[in-house]
Amino acid sequence: MPTTIQPTSNQSPPTTAGLLQSLYAPVAEELAAVEALLKAELRSDYPFVDELVRYGCLLGGKRLRPALLLLTAKAVGGQITHEHRTLATVNTRWDNEASVLLGDFLFTHAFYLASTLDSVLGCRLIGRATNIVCEGELRQKGSRGNFQLGEAEYLEIVEAKTAELTAVSCRLGAMFAGADEALAEQMDGFGRDLGIAFQIADDLLDVQGEEKATGKSLGTDLEKQKPTLPIIRALHFASEAKRRELIELLSGDDRQPAALAPYLEACGAIEYTRTRALSYAHRARRRLDGLPGGPSRDVLAMMSEFVVNRSM
Repeated sequence: MPTTIQPTSNQSPPTTAGLLQSLYAPVAEELAAVEALLKAELRSDYPFVDELVRYGCLLGGKRLRPALLLLTAKAVGGQITHEHRTLATVNTRWDNEASVLLGDFLFTHAFYLASTLDSVLGCRLIGRATNIVCEGELRQKGSRGNFQLGEAEYLEIVEAKTAELTAVSCRLGAMFAGADEALAEQMDGFGRDLGIAFQIADDLLDVQGEEKATGKSLGTDLEKQKPTLPIIRALHFASEAKRRELIELLSGDDRQPAALAPYLEACGAIEYTRTRALSYAHRARRRLDGLPGGPSRDVLAMMSEFVVNRSM
């Protein structure tokens, strides 16, 4: 059984960056090669464009999806190849939060990189996945302020906009390591469940986390009136009077997590959301059953803990 990462009693809790650095150890060399490839590929002869591209894509970020691709390749018993490094570079495209035009620039370059491989498989799977992601993002945009949104539709949106990319990362890692279709499908399922767990935990962070501890801006989903799982749960189980109060609060100008806390706690929305995140994380971990033992498999198992316990 892999060891859970925990601080000793006389240490401060490790930062997210520190945990990830530890988790990525089995593929640290390969991730460094991916970063080098990014620096070599993403440049422009025009100074303004060059500066924007480098700022937008080389900020670092969690690099979760490239790491998943590389770790999956090793976990299924394969060797890291040039194809894996190129496809991992493609997956970093989704870490940038720059303007739409910069996103388009990086997106098209990602497809160019995938097209340099001998197989068209990468282009086909990445194209399908990004199409699903864009559709999911559009669905989420269309659901803003829709306080009738149910949990089932919420999960469909999460699977599309977040989990599709972690799923395709794991599938590509497995397939380019020589895995058969059944094993590739198994790893796709691992990535999908992991992505859903990650997003549900992120929703919980948005209403309950501490910015200093998480290293991210919180309350952004509330500002954009996105119906996330804690809010959906609270709206579903609140009395009619409390539901009207909550909708008025969510529709107003002061949508702070602290103001929502009594409503979320009253119906157990926080605990329910935490349980749902953990259930997907546990399901992801069970999908690793049957893989050969080794550091990469162990890290994938620990990632199923990391994506939820980074906030809990």
